[in-house]
Amino acid sequence: MAALPSAEPAAPPERLRVLIGTDTFPPDVNGAAYFTARLARGLAARGHDVHVVCQSPDGRPSTARVDGVVEHRLRSMSSLVHETVRLALPPGVPGHLDRLIRRLRPHAVHVQNHFVVGRLLMAAARRHRVPVVATNHFMPENLFNYLFVPEALRGPVGRLAWRDFSRALAGAEHVTTPTPTAAQLLLDQGFPRPVEAVSCGIDLRRFHPPGDGGEPRSALRARLGLPDRPTFAFVGRLDEEKRIGDLVRAVRRTTCDDAQLVLAGTGAQRGALERLAEEEGVGERVRFLGFVPHEDLPLVYRAADVFTIAGIAELQSIATLEAMASGLPVVAADAMALPHLVEQGRNGYLYEPGSPDDLAKYLSVILASPEERARMGAESRAMAARHDHERSLDRFERIYADVALRSSARGG
Repeated sequence: MAALPSAEPAAPPERLRVLIGTDTFPPDVNGAAYFTARLARGLAARGHDVHVVCQSPDGRPSTARVDGVVEHRLRSMSSLVHETVRLALPPGVPGHLDRLIRRLRPHAVHVQNHFVVGRLLMAAARRHRVPVVATNHFMPENLFNYLFVPEALRGPVGRLAWRDFSRALAGAEHVTTPTPTAAQLLLDQGFPRPVEAVSCGIDLRRFHPPGDGGEPRSALRARLGLPDRPTFAFVGRLDEEKRIGDLVRAVRRTTCDDAQLVLAGTGAQRGALERLAEEEGVGERVRFLGFVPHEDLPLVYRAADVFTIAGIAELQSIATLEAMASGLPVVAADAMALPHLVEQGRNGYLYEPGSPDDLAKYLSVILASPEERARMGAESRAMAARHDHERSLDRFERIYADVALRSSARGG
């Protein structure tokens, strides 16, 4: 297709216009959605003109300014494979995006995935010679359960998915992903372009330890309707790839007889996890908080003694960063990018994935020692400071300005 007329080339001003495209955005509950919202709102708070194109949460198209960001919600339908995931309907979207880009003349387009919205927006950006920045939050493992892919087919299906990913993002001017491990994964899967690791970041002002003079953990637990017991917690989706069964099985294996597991989140595995807790004889010691509003999440971390995560397909884990910023030790599966956040014996421990005995061993060590919890929690907070989302915003501002300048120099 011939390129459509584009705006006259010009160096980007201090106030950037950025158009972000994503297939998942709040009220969706997942790390990619929260990162995209925090990025967009953080840029808007710095005075930039920020627009987000995403699916509608109720099916109806709309446009509204929310927290300084203009949200362009596309007509959508149920994904049929997940109760909360909706998909934008492609008919009419290319023309809508053409008109939107002509009107906005963005300095950069930033796509957060290569599915419906991301793919269509990249195509529109190429038609208008607008530079594209792409951030990857994708691993095939995160989709296998929802698409009912049999175990025997997951290898070949995963390879096909990675090839499709490489084709879709090959035209992006700049590609990022949250961690060096995630960047190396893309290269190992045959992605032909350099990939930069840029942390998703964490709001250190919002997520912080209780502090001296703050509410004691017993009061915080009471606010959440929890017994005042030694507590390890997980925050996130209760879905297959999160392997939360490891956490449930670890409860009775800890040497802390009254320790409880608190799960904050919803997902397809809740019923199975409730049954597992009963089978393990720890039904009263596994507490399901269900959906916790985003504004209340800091309370969950402050009510816990330790954060645990068993997932083996984490490209970074925003929930783990939130826990660290809240001053919690972490016991995490020794898989994918989690070792970038947990240093053995410093701010927590890495356990053998799939081994609840190994997990329980480390939980027992931490829960038995208030001094060790305090030391590790302080280390977690210090390590989380390296992921301050203001630093991430700084880097994305520079990326947008750089790709816009290069595009301008080429006459784009």
